[in-house]
Amino acid sequence: MRTKAIPFLRAEETVAEITEGAALWEPSPERREQSQMAGYMRWLAEEQGLRFDSYEALWQWSVTELEAFWASLWAYFAIRASTPYTRVLDERKMPGARWFEGAKLNYAEHAFRHASSAHPAIIALSEIRPRQEISWASLRADVASVAAALRDMGVKPGDRVVSCMPNIPETMVAFLACASLGAVWSSCSPDMGLGAVIDRFKQIGAKVLFAVDGYGYGGRAFDRRPMIEELERALPTLERVVLLPYLDSGAGIGSLQNGCLWPSLLGRAAPLALEQVDFQHPLWIVYSSGTSGLPKAMVHGHGGIVLEHLKLMTLHMDLRPGDRLCWMTTSGWIMWNLLAAALLGGATAVLFDGNPLHPDPGALWRAVAETRTTCFGAGAAFFNACMKADLEPGQAVDLSALEQIGSTGSPLSVENFGWIYRAVKRDVWVAAISGGTDPATGFVGGCPLRPVTAGEMQ
Repeated sequence: MRTKAIPFLRAEETVAEITEGAALWEPSPERREQSQMAGYMRWLAEEQGLRFDSYEALWQWSVTELEAFWASLWAYFAIRASTPYTRVLDERKMPGARWFEGAKLNYAEHAFRHASSAHPAIIALSEIRPRQEISWASLRADVASVAAALRDMGVKPGDRVVSCMPNIPETMVAFLACASLGAVWSSCSPDMGLGAVIDRFKQIGAKVLFAVDGYGYGGRAFDRRPMIEELERALPTLERVVLLPYLDSGAGIGSLQNGCLWPSLLGRAAPLALEQVDFQHPLWIVYSSGTSGLPKAMVHGHGGIVLEHLKLMTLHMDLRPGDRLCWMTTSGWIMWNLLAAALLGGATAVLFDGNPLHPDPGALWRAVAETRTTCFGAGAAFFNACMKADLEPGQAVDLSALEQIGSTGSPLSVENFGWIYRAVKRDVWVAAISGGTDPATGFVGGCPLRPVTAGEMQ
């Protein structure tokens, strides 16, 4: 467990009295030294003779010496590549810059490199089924089995595999299986409308669709089988639909023309074959909001995502093996992709499917406590809703394991900052971050070396 930090909020100070820029929290010298950001800076000094007296100096070097910075991350994280890169960056130009040419690697290989029997790979909570804990060994076996099934369906590197499933373990399994083959993943949440899903999947030529029969939200059941049947008819390139009986365990394929059930993909005694692909090879396709025409499809590659998400999870979020990351997200928000990245650093991904405010505003906080989550994140609107409900999670549940809270999606207000430190936990690192779907990461992230001030990003 990390050493405690220095909370600044006075016992008698109310949320209303907190002003923008007020100091709320600061990591202790011991905690700063124990952070992985500090560890990386020590590594730079010892291995490459690069010494920085502040985080700001490190940042300045990272944006001026691009090739040296990214090459250092490759070495620091010991990226596994079946063939080495010949150069870091061919030319500083956008668009068209090509990174780490010659390197061949696979995202899924890095997702399993820190597998351990000491802690689970996934903990999942859902409105409609019991809590699940999935070991790394079980996750790997299921990924290998589903990958073998996809291969039998004719899925090859570069083929597009799409999903209309919620934030549940099967979605993570399907994604990793897809990545292991070098196929290209794309996901929409099952609560999206039929037209919105067609607008996204039709333009990328989807070959296989993973879908659920339905889902639960806020105590209500939503049958999505009619939508999935319409989706099959609307996607001319679709060759197979894999249906997961999630809402109704007895659901069949119904009138799907080329359907099969999820359980038929499991139980194959197949090793996990990891297709080695170019650094730039597409990993997934994500989309813009579609407010100005069709949603714009954006492609991210295996190598860039492995490096960037290791940087984000390890250095900026200070996650390590044994930590537990829970981010309230659907499978259609880019934060789901970042939640999957917990596995890259050996942390446990904590999945939550359902209404975070049902049956009451404390539901998600109970999940955070129950799963012993160490890093919890959500949209700023969630924290605002909890504040308006006069919730006091710190009094209601045991949040002793919680060390970090992340917020994104919209600005976290001064009042929301104050509410977290008053009602949730005084000794907690709050990182308000900003990023987007286009980079699939944060432009502005947290920093374990710096203090937290009300209404400001670190």
